[in-house]
Amino acid sequence: MGKNKPTLEREKDPEYWYSSAKREVNKLFEESFYNYNKAKNIIFFIGDGMALNTLTATRIRKGQLKGNPGEEESLSFQKFPHTGLIKTYCTNSQVPDSACTATAYLCGIKTSITSIGVTANVAPNNCTMSMDPANHVESIADWAQRAGKSTGFITTTSLTHASPSGLYAKVASRFWECDADIPRDVHRQGYCMDMAQQLIKQKPGSNFDIMMGGGMGKFLPRTMKDAHGNPGERLDGLDLLQLWKELHPEGTLVTNRDDLLNINITQVTKIMGIFASKLMNFHALANPVKEPTLAEMIEAALKSFRYNDKGYFLFVEGGLIDYANHFNKPFVALDETLEFEKAIDVALSLTNPEETLIVVSSDHSHPMTIAGYPGRGTDILGLNQHDVDSNGVKYTTLTYAVGPQQYLDENGQRVNLEGIIKEDASFTHPSQIPSSIGTHAGDDVGIFATGPHAHLFRGVMEQHTIPHLMAYAAELDKFMNTNS
Repeated sequence: MGKNKPTLEREKDPEYWYSSAKREVNKLFEESFYNYNKAKNIIFFIGDGMALNTLTATRIRKGQLKGNPGEEESLSFQKFPHTGLIKTYCTNSQVPDSACTATAYLCGIKTSITSIGVTANVAPNNCTMSMDPANHVESIADWAQRAGKSTGFITTTSLTHASPSGLYAKVASRFWECDADIPRDVHRQGYCMDMAQQLIKQKPGSNFDIMMGGGMGKFLPRTMKDAHGNPGERLDGLDLLQLWKELHPEGTLVTNRDDLLNINITQVTKIMGIFASKLMNFHALANPVKEPTLAEMIEAALKSFRYNDKGYFLFVEGGLIDYANHFNKPFVALDETLEFEKAIDVALSLTNPEETLIVVSSDHSHPMTIAGYPGRGTDILGLNQHDVDSNGVKYTTLTYAVGPQQYLDENGQRVNLEGIIKEDASFTHPSQIPSSIGTHAGDDVGIFATGPHAHLFRGVMEQHTIPHLMAYAAELDKFMNTNS
């Protein structure tokens, strides 16, 4: 990689492209059928911050890791028979965060930025309003549990992070993960239950069969050390992990990869895996002895779910794609997306497409660009070898709009990054606007579906429609018996 690859001889022949198009057309004809079966199982994948530009860069990276030019490569879920685009705005913001989007794609309504599981009636940081049941909305996890299905979630962030919390939390601020996170002025409004408590004590969280991710500190008091050697974060003295064990004697708590891989699935009906004190580590930097991969976590979950004849709903988040893009580190973002793809491939291998609906999407975009007319096969993580700026300086193919590094000299001119740029997790790519961290973007994101009623996921859709379509496919809640 690094140098432009010459045009392949076969690509100079029009017949090559005609044959390629014919294969695509034949494939579409073969896949033109609709699966009207009732979805016994639903697996919903969210790549947090997995913008369309991230997908493009990742598939090029995937091809280049194989020694190919890369542009012709595809990710496995990009081959799903039904695709569409999703609008991601929330009720009071053109560019969303992971809280209002989680409320949309898991609860079926749009709400205010930073709010989770509550209507847009709730004012920012208003505890009283967020605790009022009149302002609460249910999630698809509630609907699935009422249908007798197994439920759970897996994330590479923390169990109380914004995205998975859309399944169970009712808060005016996504940052109220434990009692220590709630400001004093909010506490003065009256008792406000933090998200960790809601997960352990209240439905649907208390009924989850699978919970895996990081964030152990949110469940333990500061007077205790967690399994990873760090002190807990709670001020109220509660040991919520001990409470979970008492409430679920049939369950098991695991804190490392080895314990997870050695669970006797036939003897355990509930699994809580917490593999880090805070967020899990980026795959590129993780200790493979201590932290399981996303693919390993989903394999354990799906094998556990096999014992419920009524099926299951599983939410899976590749949550660190977002963090890598915030840090302007595409090497990590693309690696996290490839790990996300591996998890989807495991789900495909362990499920029956006649009865399992698999939906893949993202919550929001990131302002990364792929620009400058780089030649075919140019290293997607490197410098554009064909184009220079107005001062004759080469620039990276991938650039962010907002972030911590501009690489300017004392005269405010761009520095030549040749010999500086690195293809590893340490290098921060340049951005135009200086900021301590990158921001989200407001463009539409993709959605990809396969299995029963996957044909419903098409066109340009509102994000809050997603759980209603999944519920229709599985005949959950108000859609019960609609497909019979």
